Amino acid sequence: MAFLTPASILSEIVSVNYLLIPVINRFGIKLGLEDKSVKTICTEYNQNIDFFLTILNTYLNEDYFPEKKLQEFEIDLVTDYLKRTDMYYMHGQIPNIEKHLNALIATSDPNNKQLELIRKLFFRFKDALIHRINNGLLDDDTSQALLLDLKNILIKHISGSFNENLCYAVVFSVDSLLNDLSKHNRIREKILKPMIAELSEAGVDDWQSLIGKPKTNLLLEEDSAISVRELDVLKLVALGLLNKEIADRLNISLNTVLSHRKNITAKLGIKTVSGLIFYCISHGYISADEIEL
Repeated sequence: MAFLTPASILSEIVSVNYLLIPVINRFGIKLGLEDKSVKTICTEYNQNIDFFLTILNTYLNEDYFPEKKLQEFEIDLVTDYLKRTDMYYMHGQIPNIEKHLNALIATSDPNNKQLELIRKLFFRFKDALIHRINNGLLDDDTSQALLLDLKNILIKHISGSFNENLCYAVVFSVDSLLNDLSKHNRIREKILKPMIAELSEAGVDDWQSLIGKPKTNLLLEEDSAISVRELDVLKLVALGLLNKEIADRLNISLNTVLSHRKNITAKLGIKTVSGLIFYCISHGYISADEIEL
């Protein structure tokens, strides 16, 4: 197994393990890593280097899970990371799967009833995951089993006429989220829950404030002034929708869309659509394959 160390060049690791991009993004670390070491980058972004290395090495090595090491960290460090991960699921991976699935259904045989059943299973998964996120980090998570069922159905049981390339895209995006959820849930179950149990036994009652509902300010520090609705508008602009189409999609007025766009430009300092596209991709809000060139 290859392990990151403080001296490792982060860009070299990410270039051959691109699934780490959304993971480092949860720490507020953006692409444009140059040839800097992990130690230098963690210093620049004011991150706990031991915690950063522990999380990345957990993702890099399937059989590596340093339970005792993770239990040594402060509980707010663990909960903040888990909340940021939940926000990435809600604003990144779930919409990505949904986009591919909708495209698969739209371009396949309309008489293939299996696809509509698969869509319903996906929405059961989506509802289960969002329910768990909205009810705090300690709630039991049934979504992973639903997502695994979705993957297995697509691989083993789908039949009839369907778009195979888009089916591959759905399977790939589902598998990516499954791997992420597996690691995420291990940290929740084996690290966070025992921490909470210890605090409760010690008579500490204010731990609940650490595991509340995800907050909008868990976006990157630079983006903390962007509201949830502005982020919705930003992503749709980057995806190529016109102002009127954005208004219809979000069920808001055209003037409200224009107001949000003005605020986005002022807060980010980015005036062109091309710049907003680059910004959204580099921050993990959309993926490059969502852009119509």
